[in-house]
Amino acid sequence: MSPASGRLLWRSALLLCALLLALPVLVIITSLFSPFGPAWDHLRETVLTDYLTNTLWLVLGVGMLATFLGVSTAWLNACCDYPGRRFFDWALMLPLAMPAYIIAYTYTGLLDYPGPVQSALRESFGWGYGDYWFPPIRSLGGAIAMLALVLYPYIYLLTRIALLEQGAALAEASRSLGLGPWQTFRRVTLPLVRPAIAAGLSLVLMETLADFGTVDYFGVAAFTTGIFRTWYGLGDLNSAAQLAALLLLFIFVLFAAERASRGRMRFYPHSKRPPPRIPLRGTRAILAMVFAAIVLILGFALPAFQLSIWALQRWATTDTSAFLSLVTNTFTVAAAASLLCLLVALLLAYGRRLHPRPLETMAVRVSSMGYAVPGTVIAVGVMIPFGTFDNWFDGQMRDHFGVSTGLLLSGTLAALLFAYVVRFLSVSLQSVESGLTRVRPAYDESARALGDGPLRVLGRVHLPLLRGSLLTALLLVFVDVLKELPATLILRPFNFNTLAVRSYELASDERLADAALPALTIVAIGLLPVILLTRSQMRETADP
Repeated sequence: MSPASGRLLWRSALLLCALLLALPVLVIITSLFSPFGPAWDHLRETVLTDYLTNTLWLVLGVGMLATFLGVSTAWLNACCDYPGRRFFDWALMLPLAMPAYIIAYTYTGLLDYPGPVQSALRESFGWGYGDYWFPPIRSLGGAIAMLALVLYPYIYLLTRIALLEQGAALAEASRSLGLGPWQTFRRVTLPLVRPAIAAGLSLVLMETLADFGTVDYFGVAAFTTGIFRTWYGLGDLNSAAQLAALLLLFIFVLFAAERASRGRMRFYPHSKRPPPRIPLRGTRAILAMVFAAIVLILGFALPAFQLSIWALQRWATTDTSAFLSLVTNTFTVAAAASLLCLLVALLLAYGRRLHPRPLETMAVRVSSMGYAVPGTVIAVGVMIPFGTFDNWFDGQMRDHFGVSTGLLLSGTLAALLFAYVVRFLSVSLQSVESGLTRVRPAYDESARALGDGPLRVLGRVHLPLLRGSLLTALLLVFVDVLKELPATLILRPFNFNTLAVRSYELASDERLADAALPALTIVAIGLLPVILLTRSQMRETADP
């Protein structure tokens, strides 16, 4: 095959792959143009208002609390100096390893009526049922707190980097004009790091809208739980798709509002010299340490400690073979999905490098938008075309050959893996594209001058140079798939469980201690990308 033919084939594969990956989202959007049935009328008259209201409050509450925690801890660690700062620099990233639904299970076991906290209060004061008030953990407020505690590191990470990159010049100019530390932060620093805060906040809000396990366990009527209940409770896939389309509109409005608020503003670093730190001593130093410690304890240390206690208590009665089967299933689908994501990301990223034209660029961007779409939405978007194909093919085989093929795609690992690729391709694609930008175009030109086609150039030139980026992409997607709950819960084959699904099932049955071991396994493996991300951040910022 000539190099020109290879480039044309690569371009065709890129466009076809992008179309397939965009199919679930396109199916969801087109569902708005289909007739609204009786189930939709029932939803509109009974629960649709609750879905809208609770989702809006959830987004506002998590956004405000996560912004407060992320910005305040980032400012403390980037702009102040206090005992323990170097430890908290990286430790405050650890809550990213704790999925929101797992922290929800843990705090329910601790704070619910039969839990140790309320039991200790009743024993200490001789109280009975109804003698005291305790904030309900299973509530909208509880869901807001759980999500904010594990999602604030997105804002912390980006804001901390932005603060360190601002340099010393602006802070010194502000001080020379008579502004104190707080006024400098409010009037100079905060406006300049606003893009970083907005970027982190957009990630937080997308994760909030995508959450299913937490809101379902706490009984909060949100869009993600509504989609699941409409599908499984009412048996109406079309109405579930229409609910999913409304949730997509919610997400697109968030993106549009964030971009419109920035307008044409641009922000640039002002000097390479890091800003001077404010030395905290005495009471201020103690308060800074206590605040950072409370955030870390609530977001990671306390849930991890409680999960460890429960796991040790149940270890003797654990069915080892069943647990190993869960681990095998989870690792199998996670490894397969991460490998598929990597291959597709290489196809798209390298194809765009070969054809850096608007059509290819747009195709790559459209194919990677699945990360902004909740797992429940993608599951519905996958199930509709797969189910349609299965029914059509089965009908054709019955009519022409008298043979029923059954479900070839729906309810199989193929549907689940396709949903994973749609959902997490962006994670892998960003890592691969980042690595490719560091490979000089001269390498490609030299290889082509020697007669190598695109595939040989990729294999002999790029892959050896991309080993670090490829490993990062594999690892990040692996752990994301490991934690994914709603798509796995909806699309998994019959009698096929993963660690996330099993912990959800046990927690739903109020067997919180039994759910600890699979949950703790997810958290332990989730620490790997957090450590990788933290090391990368520390190396890039070269924080003194």
